[in-house]
Amino acid sequence: MVTAEIAVAVPAVVLVLTLVLAAVATATDHVRCVDASRTGARLLARGEPVEVVRRHVARQAPDGARITLEVGADTVRAEVEGVAPAVLRAFGVRARPRAVAHAVPEGLP
Repeated sequence: MVTAEIAVAVPAVVLVLTLVLAAVATATDHVRCVDASRTGARLLARGEPVEVVRRHVARQAPDGARITLEVGADTVRAEVEGVAPAVLRAFGVRARPRAVAHAVPEGLP
């Protein structure tokens, strides 16, 4: 009798453990995406070349992250979108932080 209960409980425990570990991995990647996007916006605002900024951001971002850098007239935007584990992507979970900064006007240090 106990064997049947264990046979049902073990897969449930494995599923819950998988979801918890995937959530922790996604939270870690989200923090890395936040840091990378913040760094990118800061460097763009200082007037660094886009390719240099892209290299810095790629070093900080999680593997497989999509990096979008935009330079406007008076603002800059850096967006880093991380890839969530497959088990969470099924639920629509993703890490997509953005950072926006004001560009430093020409002539200021």
